[in-house]
Amino acid sequence: MKIDSQTFESLQAEYQLRVDKALDHWLPDDSVNPVELHKAMRYSVLAPGKRVRPILVYATACALGIDLERVDGVAAAVEMIHAYSLIHDDLPAMDDDDLRRGRPTCHKQFDEATAILAGDALQALAFYVLSHDSNMTDDNKARLQMIEKLSLFSGSRGMAGGQAIDLASVGKLLNIAEL
Repeated sequence: MKIDSQTFESLQAEYQLRVDKALDHWLPDDSVNPVELHKAMRYSVLAPGKRVRPILVYATACALGIDLERVDGVAAAVEMIHAYSLIHDDLPAMDDDDLRRGRPTCHKQFDEATAILAGDALQALAFYVLSHDSNMTDDNKARLQMIEKLSLFSGSRGMAGGQAIDLASVGKLLNIAEL
């Protein structure tokens, strides 16, 4: 299928709505205790954004002929990991940002401790989704592979490691290999 800009924009809007629905399904309601933590999680994950990572999940599923319903949980889990990384990246100990996408960052909207816990809870919830989404697959080996990949790529040899390198290289000139 040839995708022109109009088709892309239509698919992008469809996928954004789809992942937002999946996220709303998996995120705890903000009236459930601990209320402030759940509000912070929802505030951060459901913030307006492009949803690039879930769009890539859906586009890959389409390319492989996989029913989109089967990857809603994967798309949501990937977006939760992304939101967790942004919450932690914005903290005073990291980049110390006050705004994200024109809105107060999680630690400014709530407080620093709540932001840390919201990020931690989103990371845990992402793995819960991969292990429990009944629409995804009945193949436990496939689930374990997804959990393995997400944990590897978000851990010390992936995203968290990249953040550590970023923090350690402030004010330093890096060569291309280090970069």
